[in-house]
Amino acid sequence: MNKMKETIHVLGIASYRFLPPITGGQKGIALFYKYFSRLVECYCASVKDIPVEAKEGDYTLLPIFSNSKFRYINPIYFFSLRKIIREKGISHVILEHPYYGWLGLLLKKFTGIKLIVHSHNIEGLRFRSLGKWWWKILFFYEKKTHQEADISFFITEEEKQFAIRHFQLEERKCTTITFGTEAEKPVSREDKIIAKKTVCSRYGMPESTPLLFFNAAFNYAPNLKALDNILSNVNPLLLESGQPYQIIICGIDLPNRYEKLTQNKYANITYAGFVPDIRLYFNAADIFLNPITEGGGIKTKVVEALAANCSVVSFRQGAYGIPAEAAGHKLFVAEDNNYSQFSTGILKLMREKETDTPDSFFSYFHWEKITEKAKNMIVTSLSD
Repeated sequence: MNKMKETIHVLGIASYRFLPPITGGQKGIALFYKYFSRLVECYCASVKDIPVEAKEGDYTLLPIFSNSKFRYINPIYFFSLRKIIREKGISHVILEHPYYGWLGLLLKKFTGIKLIVHSHNIEGLRFRSLGKWWWKILFFYEKKTHQEADISFFITEEEKQFAIRHFQLEERKCTTITFGTEAEKPVSREDKIIAKKTVCSRYGMPESTPLLFFNAAFNYAPNLKALDNILSNVNPLLLESGQPYQIIICGIDLPNRYEKLTQNKYANITYAGFVPDIRLYFNAADIFLNPITEGGGIKTKVVEALAANCSVVSFRQGAYGIPAEAAGHKLFVAEDNNYSQFSTGILKLMREKETDTPDSFFSYFHWEKITEKAKNMIVTSLSD
């Protein structure tokens, strides 16, 4: 057994159902603990109705929290977690998101654990972009939680630097723990050709058609705005070019007002709805569209697309967390809301000779590399 796994015991607190992982955020937690548990002895406290059989990895899942919205202010959980910490010899507690900040601080004070906050977004700023009046309250709470933490994990380098400046954090206590991929190399050209044949056959398209792809959960406002950007701004500009292409849109929870889309009444757009084989579509696509201008964190679909050897055209906001040197020529970044530049990027990539996602991407984004970085930060903290 790995020596560090014998000596370091970590408890994660994920206060919502993340299994089976469907959304990017759920995948981020599930895959982090899958790979992190190879390096340390790992436990994860979550909600009572989480399907334990869906877990992958060598960590112990502890169904503790109810699904009631009042669970975030229920003091009873302090006693349950304190008992676990003492029985398991926990040295570090990871809060997934800052919402349980008060609980983490109590556990730190009364058990002596070191507290880690794993930030998936700067939550206050995310809710400001969604127009929530109370975002300043959350921002202040989030700031105080990070200030009291021993270690802060941030999802992008941009958000890490923002927090160091605006939360007044020590840089040595902060690191970037991004969303990752399990792939070690890009999907092969042969596999992409096979996937494209399957998708084109499914929708009656010529196999020579450049496939543009967009996938999102449409119960989240920034994703709906991105869809509107495609329908109202990007597609009309592409139609003017006269170039052949087809945009395939996948996703769940599409509002009823998009009847024209569901009936496939937009030129060069196919709405596929929810598809169980989403990886097939990433593999088949030539270009992934990411016209996101709101929300925070890293856009997980961009990581998935690049891992699938798919080129990406994104607005700058949507490309946060993707180092230019890691993505290489596979990522074209347009300035936010510059639809002319965005569509020009699509046409440029359609004309260029296809290249593979570089090795530098997998060196940066593979889960083994990411969790090794997290473990090293924890080891360093033991000597503080």
